[in-house]
Amino acid sequence: MSRQRKIEVIKQSEYVTIGELVRLTDVRYSTLKHYTEEGLIPFDQSESNLTRRYKRVESLERINEIRELRKQKKSVPEIKKLLLDD
Repeated sequence: MSRQRKIEVIKQSEYVTIGELVRLTDVRYSTLKHYTEEGLIPFDQSESNLTRRYKRVESLERINEIRELRKQKKSVPEIKKLLLDD
């Protein structure tokens, strides 16, 4: 198992893992994975390494958008339509 990066390093990184997004946002891993599978949080994945890498700034902005829409009682399909139809 690899060692966790320090939060200070994560906050300066261009790319983060889903586990690091959990640490940055306090959103559950399963929730972020669901949003990823729904296409709400884009990621990069190289062919040689199956680890999904998320652009930190863009992902944090998207997670905040989703949080705001969930506060407005929007469902995931409604959020998907709002965010992906732009």
